[in-house]
Amino acid sequence: MNKKNILITGSSQGIGLEIAKHFANNHNVYITGRYEEKLKNLCEKYFFKGYKAIDLTKDNAPKMLFDNLNIDVDILINNAGVYFYSPIREMNKEDIINSIRLNSLAPYELIKYYIPYMKQQKWGRIINIGSISGVMGEANASIYSMTKASLVGLTKSLALEVAQDNITVNIINPGWVDTELINNESLEQDFTKDEIIETIPQRRFVTPSEIASTCEFLISDNAKTITGQSINICAGLSLGY
Repeated sequence: MNKKNILITGSSQGIGLEIAKHFANNHNVYITGRYEEKLKNLCEKYFFKGYKAIDLTKDNAPKMLFDNLNIDVDILINNAGVYFYSPIREMNKEDIINSIRLNSLAPYELIKYYIPYMKQQKWGRIINIGSISGVMGEANASIYSMTKASLVGLTKSLALEVAQDNITVNIINPGWVDTELINNESLEQDFTKDEIIETIPQRRFVTPSEIASTCEFLISDNAKTITGQSINICAGLSLGY
């Protein structure tokens, strides 16, 4: 495959950064996040093509990202997201609005801006990073589950809309992934890593590299007939326990 321009949102750490590193040697990778200095250092370290520091929860942020990067994107990976673990009665309005903006609206708007070029060249790949919570539901994470479920609907509908343009659209739904979130001390207030492991049939966390490898497959010619699919990478979590 010739070098493609790949934009990965939320790629300064965790899953997004692993995906970016996975593609850096063979493609032109552009990363986003909130902190300018961190993104600059990552670009220098991993030889990413470019970056844009931006908060995608803000009004008009997707348009600002599109205008400021000013590149034709062949592969869009919507990874940025926010997770709140809280009973619905305790969720405040600001957190609800930010969840909807980042998890649902930002991917929708970025697709709107970048898909005309894909349609024009008759080739494109869109991968949304959802969550197993958007497939199964998760108690005390209703806003997160709602917004991630919206990406499943977006993926399926958009895949039909652009099927004849040689554009594929898929969503990856990770379960518990071994990232900074798992090792965050604040998470321990709700449940320990051992307690999480006990809920996973394979008794292991998904690794970021497994998500990145799936992305690599989905952009390849071997996956050109795979579109509109909701792919659970969850170590069996979606099957129950």
